[in-house]
Amino acid sequence: MPIIYLSPSTQENNFYVNGGTEEEWMNRLADAMVPYLVASGIQYTRNTPDMTAASSIRASNAGNYDLHLALHSNAAPEGQYGQFRGIVVYYYPGSAQGRRAANIVADNLKDIYPLPNNVRAEGTTAIGEVRRVRAPSVFIELGYHDNPDDAAWIKSNLDPVARNIVLSLTEYFAIPFLTPVPPRQAVVDVSWGYLNIRSRPDPTAPVIARAYDGARLTVINEWQGWYLVRFDGVVGYASSDFITLI
Repeated sequence: MPIIYLSPSTQENNFYVNGGTEEEWMNRLADAMVPYLVASGIQYTRNTPDMTAASSIRASNAGNYDLHLALHSNAAPEGQYGQFRGIVVYYYPGSAQGRRAANIVADNLKDIYPLPNNVRAEGTTAIGEVRRVRAPSVFIELGYHDNPDDAAWIKSNLDPVARNIVLSLTEYFAIPFLTPVPPRQAVVDVSWGYLNIRSRPDPTAPVIARAYDGARLTVINEWQGWYLVRFDGVVGYASSDFITLI
């Protein structure tokens, strides 16, 4: 299953025109994303507000992540505060996977942003969290926090935006988008051998773990005859035919 480095802004001095900071609201957005990430089986490591962009880059590069996702909001140049609206999803021009992920994110955000023609994906080499990370990177500038309308839209749409971004991630990783449900405990119920746990709900997908008869696991979600499970620290899909809920 995929794992991302989730990097909400650490810019505590970028103030929203209607209260709060970029750091605060992007961390609230990350908080809103977490249940959808877990429900869909996307694992994550997340930076902390006391970190910086540089330390977030180092932490990302120290791991083996399938995507680096940075959450930010924008600001107009001095003297033009409040005059711009829109979303820009940045990627590194030399990264085909980064470009693909950014285009998916931008296309889906057009469905919920009130000015869809002002949403675009764009390559850049000017942003450290795009240029300096090893993983494919997507850096979202989610509207202008110095614009009253954009700032209000961000603050009143955290859950729809979180859902939309995670939907894009599942599309990028080619896994089902699933909504959060309470986890359930279960046991493996096979007459012989073991139960294969796979990276996707597909009998030809790679096996990432094996659970023997009677092994306990946690069912995170369900999709078309498959359970999304957590077993021995691994998250993956297994046939629901060989799992008994307890």
